[in-house]
Amino acid sequence: MILKNESMNDLQPKRRKSKKWLGRFAGVVLIALAAFVYVRYYYVFGTGVKSGELNYLVYKGVIFKTYEGKLIQTGFRADKPGGLQSNQFDFSVEDKEIAEKLMLSSGKNVQLHYREYFAPLPWRGYTKFIVDSIITIEEPRQDLHQEIAPHVLETL
Repeated sequence: MILKNESMNDLQPKRRKSKKWLGRFAGVVLIALAAFVYVRYYYVFGTGVKSGELNYLVYKGVIFKTYEGKLIQTGFRADKPGGLQSNQFDFSVEDKEIAEKLMLSSGKNVQLHYREYFAPLPWRGYTKFIVDSIITIEEPRQDLHQEIAPHVLETL
């Protein structure tokens, strides 16, 4: 009988070790998951400035209403060989005051400072680019249209 009880006591610590191991493993998994979520959604991957003509800024969404905008940059890019399209910068705005200023500046040349994240969040916006400040707002150049128009007409 004594041998039976001793062998049962020998099994007891092994169970405790497996519970400790399982608890530590779960803790490591939770810490790794928290680190992944932080880096993916909250870590600022990059910052910068984009400039161009503000095409539009709208307030939209089904559950989470966010400010979404598009900036048309100068120059062209080619996604496919032989194809050209304008450079567009899609962005979101969190601050209502900045969004209201931009809504009144549609069609003007603007310089916007932005933060870039790895992935968007529904309540932050549809894009991973979040505009956090306006650097400048300028009226579009009228003399540019007068310079280009005669050259376009000559080629036709």
